[in-house]
Order: sequence, then C-alpha cells, then structure tokens
Amino acid sequence: MVPRLYVPSLSPGARVLSLPADEAAHLARVLRVKLGAAVRVFDGRGFECEAQVRAVDRHDVTVEIGRPVTPAAENRVRVTLAQAVLKGDKIDDVIRDAVMMGVAAVQPLLTTRTDIPPAAFIRGGRVERWRRVAISSAKQCGRAVVPEIYPPASLSACLGADRSDVRVLLVEPSAATQQPAASRLPQNVASAVVLIGPEGGWSAEDVSAAMAAGCETITLGARTLRADATPLVALTVLQYFWGDIPPLGARG
Repeated sequence: MVPRLYVPSLSPGARVLSLPADEAAHLARVLRVKLGAAVRVFDGRGFECEAQVRAVDRHDVTVEIGRPVTPAAENRVRVTLAQAVLKGDKIDDVIRDAVMMGVAAVQPLLTTRTDIPPAAFIRGGRVERWRRVAISSAKQCGRAVVPEIYPPASLSACLGADRSDVRVLLVEPSAATQQPAASRLPQNVASAVVLIGPEGGWSAEDVSAAMAAGCETITLGARTLRADATPLVALTVLQYFWGDIPPLGARG
C-alpha cells in the first residue's frame, strides 16, 4: 500500500513541502522509503493528493506534490459520537473504530458513573493521545478528514452545546420498555449525536436529563454489550439505517 501521510499545512497550490517531523521520522526510520518513492498526503480537512519523495535525511523528508486524488467518501449524516470515558485505554479503541466508521467528531463524556477524575485527563495528556489515535485511524482507513476529538465534557454540557438534528441515547435492554427501535428514528437528517454510557451504564438521572433534552432512547437487542463494543455496533446499525452503509448485495 502507498503510505498516507497527514500534513495539516498542505494546500491545493503546493508544489514542494517538508513533512511534519513525526511523519518524516516514520517515513525515513520505520518505512525506510527511498528517493522517488510514491506517497500520498492529506490535510485532515478532505484534500488529498499524490506525492513523490525528493529528499530524505535524518531529520527531514521533502516531497513533490502531484495530482489530487479522491479519498474515501465521507458519510452523508454527520455523526458525533458522545462516548462516556472508559477505564484504562479502552476509549483509544473506541476512537479508532469510530473514525474508521466515519464519524465527524468524538465527544468524550464525564457521566455520573464515570470512574475517572477529570484532572487525570489534564495530567495524562489523554486528549492529545486520542487525537493521535484519530489521525492514525484516518491514515489507515483512507479518510482525508480527521474528526475533531473534543476535551471531555459533562453530559449536560454536551447536550447544551449540541445542535444536531437528532439525538440518540443507547440504553441497556432492561430499560427498553416502550423505547423506540432504530427504525423509528427520522431518516432524513443531516447530523446526529449518538450517546453511549460507561461500563456501569447510565444513571437514572443521566437518562432523565437526556430525555428532557430531546434524546431518543434505543437499545441494540436483548443482549447487554460491553461498553467498548457498543459504539461500533451502534454506528453500524445507524449508518445502515441512514443509508451510509449500502444494503448487502447492492452493486457499488
């Protein structure tokens, strides 16, 4: 596969540019590319083009920009995944998979049952790590857009700032009484926020606040899924419902 490199300074009129230090180091020391090697560069905002390595040394790689290319298509519905922060490094995998599934943004949530103090995110540099995970996933899956990874926020702050067409709250099967199935959500939407709770689930106060803010509550069936597995399943179901994943057997 042709290496894909994230170059946020890339502009459509560029002809020659030096790669960012981290991308240059990866290309020169890990991939060990040679002069003349073909690569692709993208700006994280949807623009991607071919390029060719013109100079390599220990600290710098220069590439010559070629013709624009068409990256992987973005989803029709702009989905923000609002995911409660999970224990350990589990949210790294959630962000990786969410970017792969085409989300427009990820909003980590601090909920009633989140078991991590807010100060830990500041001290540990987690937000920057999550952004690096998002970049790596975009490079791997062929997207030229790197979704925004927001700093953690409370559920109330997230809902207060959100302006999506529809809000979807994933709840456990035990809370499914009279809850709508995904098929009852509106289909003709341009944006959505999908809210998923922590390992201990949503508290009753969380659910009440979300419903008061206009969230539609749905489940994914009779089985209780792991908190780190729910986002991938939910995004797959909703994107199929909204038409961003073609039906099985459809001709592309």
